[in-house]
Amino acid sequence: MPQSDPRVFFAAERTLLAWQRSSVALMGLGFVIERFSLFLSLLRRTPQDPRHHVFSALVGVLLILIGAAVAFTSSISYRRFVQSLPSDAVPPSSSPRFGSTINIAIAVTGLAVAAHLLWGAFQPP
Repeated sequence: MPQSDPRVFFAAERTLLAWQRSSVALMGLGFVIERFSLFLSLLRRTPQDPRHHVFSALVGVLLILIGAAVAFTSSISYRRFVQSLPSDAVPPSSSPRFGSTINIAIAVTGLAVAAHLLWGAFQPP
């Protein structure tokens, strides 16, 4: 019986890491957009219309939630793919659960940041 190629496992791991970078980038962009209206009001030194802050908060939180969904979905997909591989395709020195666990942690952190930003956006000044 021919041995399975471990390069398939490493390709799946690289794909997971690419999705991980994408999710972190989406969350970072969402955070920047959410905080951008605060930055503009500080530059103008004038009170800002609260509607502008709510709009940027909603767009920013939406991007953070999309990033969290990407992290969670890619983690599930990676786990399913690794489980479908033959046991000899996964090198014994690697830890296939580590990458997906990190992705789940990133998704949970994104959800916590989104909740915090939404809570702060709707609090009275």
